[in-house]
Amino acid sequence: MSPVYQASPLKRPRSTRAELQLLDECIVQTVRKHRPCSVRQTFYQLTDPRLPAFVEKSDRGYRRVQERCLLLRRSGRIKYNWIADMSRRAYRTNVFDNASDFVERMSTLYRADLWRDADVICEVWVESRSIASSVMGLCNRYAVNLYPCGGFSSVSFVYSAAEDLNSGDLGKPVVILFIGDYDPAGVLIDVALQRELRSHLDPSIELIFRRIGINREMVTQYDLPTKPRKPGDKRSLHVPFTVEAEALPATTLRSLLEAEILALLPSRALEVARVAEESEKSHLKLMAELLSSDDDEEEDSQ
Repeated sequence: MSPVYQASPLKRPRSTRAELQLLDECIVQTVRKHRPCSVRQTFYQLTDPRLPAFVEKSDRGYRRVQERCLLLRRSGRIKYNWIADMSRRAYRTNVFDNASDFVERMSTLYRADLWRDADVICEVWVESRSIASSVMGLCNRYAVNLYPCGGFSSVSFVYSAAEDLNSGDLGKPVVILFIGDYDPAGVLIDVALQRELRSHLDPSIELIFRRIGINREMVTQYDLPTKPRKPGDKRSLHVPFTVEAEALPATTLRSLLEAEILALLPSRALEVARVAEESEKSHLKLMAELLSSDDDEEEDSQ
C-alpha cells in the first residue's frame, strides 16, 4: 500500500522566493508532461514528497498550486490550453451570414459514425468535471459520449441519459466506462448510478457498467497518494483509505481509457471513418460553393 503523505516543507503560509521558483518549475514540468490536465490533477502530482518541491495534501496546498498555475499562465510559462477546465462554460448562439456560410462552417463538424459496425454502444461517465476536462478530447476523438455526473448524480441527469439510449433503438449492449474516486462514498457512486440508469432503460437493453478507475489495485500499481478515511464514516468499511481520481496522472488515465475504448471498436474503424469523412466533407464544400454562387447571382440581379 502506498504511504499516506504528510505535510510538506511548503505548508507555511509564506514561502521564500527560491522555494516558489522551485515549486513553479515543478508545476511547469508536471503540466507540460500531462497536458491537458486540470489544476486538481496537477495538485495531486505535486503532493509526491520525492519531488524537489512538493505541497501538502490539504486545501491550503491546493490553493497554493491554484494560485501558482494562474500566475504561470499569465506569465506565459504555461499555455492556457494546457490547463483543462469544464467547471465554467459559455453558452453561445451560432449565427450565419447565409446558407453557404452555414454549410461551409458546419462541414468542419461532420463526423462519420465510428460505432456503426461495433457490437456495443460505448459511453464514458466520470465522477467530476475535473476528470471530464482531461478526457474530453479523447472522447471526442473516438466519438464517445462523455457524462460528468458530479458524484451521486441527479435523477434528471440519469433519466435524460437513459432516454437518449432508449431513443437510439439499436438493440446493442451499452458499455459504460466509469472513472471515480476510491473512497467510502466513491465506491458506492457507480453502484447507485448503475441502479438508477437501469431503472429508466428499456428492459431489452443490456447494460454493462465497468469501473476502470480508481480501484484498490491501481493504488499500489501507480503508487497513488492516499489519505485516511473520515472519522465516523460507516460506509464501505472495506475501503481502508481514500484516493481521488485526480491522483492518477492525466496521461496515464487517458492511456487506460483509450485502451478500453479501442478494445470495443471494430478493427480499422478509425481508418474507414476518416475516408468517409473526407468524402462527405468534399460534397458539403461543393454544396457551399454552389450556394455561394447562387447568392452572388441573386445580388447581381438586384
